[in-house]
Amino acid sequence: MYLHPEMETLTRPEIEKLQLERLQKTVRHCMNSPFYKKRFEDNHLKPEDIRSLNDLRKIPFTTKQDLRDTYPFGMAAVPLEKAVRLHSSSGTTGNPTVILHTQKDLDEWANAVARCLYMVGLRPGDIFQNSSGYGMFTGGLGFQYGAERMGMLTVPAAAGNTKRQLKFITDFGTTALHAIPSYAARLYEVMEEMGIDPRRDTKLKTLIIGAEPHSEEQRRRIEDMLGVKAYNSFGMSEMCGPGVAFECREQNGLHIWEDYYIVEIINPDTLEPVPDGEVGELVLTTINREAMPMLRYRTRDLTRILPGECPCGRHHKRLDRMKGRSDDMIILKGVNIFPIQIETVLLQFKELGSDYLITLETMESNDEMTIEVELSQLFTDDYARLQALTREITRQLKDEILVTPRVKLVPKGSLPKSEGKAVRVKDLRKTF
Repeated sequence: MYLHPEMETLTRPEIEKLQLERLQKTVRHCMNSPFYKKRFEDNHLKPEDIRSLNDLRKIPFTTKQDLRDTYPFGMAAVPLEKAVRLHSSSGTTGNPTVILHTQKDLDEWANAVARCLYMVGLRPGDIFQNSSGYGMFTGGLGFQYGAERMGMLTVPAAAGNTKRQLKFITDFGTTALHAIPSYAARLYEVMEEMGIDPRRDTKLKTLIIGAEPHSEEQRRRIEDMLGVKAYNSFGMSEMCGPGVAFECREQNGLHIWEDYYIVEIINPDTLEPVPDGEVGELVLTTINREAMPMLRYRTRDLTRILPGECPCGRHHKRLDRMKGRSDDMIILKGVNIFPIQIETVLLQFKELGSDYLITLETMESNDEMTIEVELSQLFTDDYARLQALTREITRQLKDEILVTPRVKLVPKGSLPKSEGKAVRVKDLRKTF
């Protein structure tokens, strides 16, 4: 039941004792980071001021903007020659966010992901297929190394090419699959088209889902379609990637590994802590990282700590599934997108006006993005030029946001106007 029993079976007092030891060590280590050294000096703080877990609140929050402002390596707490890998966002409309890892960081990350996979019943002998993107996106390599660490045969299929994914599943006897929820539904659609019965023709038993919002109803529907148990996962590149929190076989909340992270839930407006059970913004502090430790990082994800104990016997706190964002970020097909990225691309075209509308819809079990943008008065209604312009806008948007939207050019003045802040995003996606 436990891969790392010495950590997974800790009692609450043992967890908190370990957290304080690791927090104090982390804070001392952070003084090697130019960013945190200055942050502490500016706030008249010293490492020895952190005497208890409650003293964590003395430390200011860290934000994504801090990562951008210190680009590329201003938050590093080790010499660059000690780092062995970095992951980065695209950053084509400004500085990207860069996360550095030492070999120890990568080893600990692999251990955390392996612990998650073991917790949901996977074992050496299982065949694990990963349909996540590799490269800078942490979902690929994170699950890859975690599955290998646990001793499973891995199939690094990467994203897309659904028929090839299904050939791998049927030919290799894949028993566990990692996929975002919308893609899991797409896999089933293609199975139906190809006459594949997942219960009869595959050995699938476990599905790992995450990276995009989904409801409990959507999870159950996926389980019914594919004949699997689907377990929710949570991770983010700033915290390494996948492996931050994961459901156990009880499927009643995501255990967050408190030997790696200290979790806070705050009111995003007042920045004050909220009681367990109340929804707020998730704030995380890393306490087992070398290259780039993060103190009180505002994730912008909205969730809550589930009160009570889990029947599985673990005492690590449980997070509810993410309820949304405290900022305007869009998650589509597992990719994080900000409307400002889209706006920056659109404003490069003199043929376009300033008004646009992003609509997110579920179409044939897939989440899709449509961008309607008004033409400027300078542009004619020449059909061939409109088609060419649409293609070029679509190409540049795909390069920027990594997914392909449907672009519609509409006459100036045709989009609805609202008093006050313009409505830029309509999310009409079904949650089943």
